[in-house]
Order: sequence, then structure tokens, then C-alpha cells
Amino acid sequence: MGVYLDLQKAFDTVNHDILIYKLATYGIRGTTLNWFRNYLTNHKQFTIVNDTKSDVLDITCGVPQGSVLGPLLFLVYVNDIQNSVPEAKLKLFADDSTNTNKLLNNLNKWFVGNKLSLNIQKTCYSAFSSGQAYNDYGLNSLNTR
Repeated sequence: MGVYLDLQKAFDTVNHDILIYKLATYGIRGTTLNWFRNYLTNHKQFTIVNDTKSDVLDITCGVPQGSVLGPLLFLVYVNDIQNSVPEAKLKLFADDSTNTNKLLNNLNKWFVGNKLSLNIQKTCYSAFSSGQAYNDYGLNSLNTR
């Protein structure tokens, strides 16, 4: 079974405290860790619509999009997702629906713990089977004999 997951506003929802903790866990310490902390904090944002300016608010989560570091920091943030489902290879493979449900529940706990949420509208799955099952579906053309 292949399960394709899409995170809602993935780059925008990265929690800075969790990311800093993960960077430290991977051995980033001292001046370098402080550099990342400074890179992520003390940013503000506002919106202007029809000449009306919103309040200026602190940016408390997310990694900069359009930057070189944004995708890299997001990958660091999600790198430990495999730990939530050690019995599976992430590309999310499972051999039956019961196991898939268990894996999805574990992944959901990881998402919640890391303050990420799935985009259900873009999440889907594909069921895969071998040999005889293809023939059961009338796909004999896959047999090259």
C-alpha cells in the first residue's frame, strides 16, 4: 500500500523551538545553533489590503520560503518521522489495511507532536499487489510471457 501525504502549509508551521531542539540533537551547538536561533526569530509581518495595514505581528513559526535554508531546515524538522513508524519504510509501505491504519495513527501523533497537520484533500493512497492479483483484475497484459 502506498500512502501519499501532503502537509498543510508545511513550511509555515515549523515550530522554532522544536526545530532548534532537533538541530541540537543532530549536534549543532554553540555559536552555530545561536545563529540558527537568530535566523528564525525576531521577524515581523503585516498585510496591506486596499491601503489598510494590519497590525504588525511577530512570526513565531515557519521557515523562510524562497531561501536556500528553508527546504533544508524543513528536512531537518521532518527527518525523524521514520521513528514514528519504525516497522515501515517511509515511502509509507504497509502490507495490509490494519497495519496501514496503525502506521497512519502513529504518523498523525508525530504530526501533532511537531505541530504539523495533514492536508486531507491532497492525501491519498494506492494499493499494490503482486502477480496473481493483477490477473484477478484482468491485467494479463502485464505478463510479458
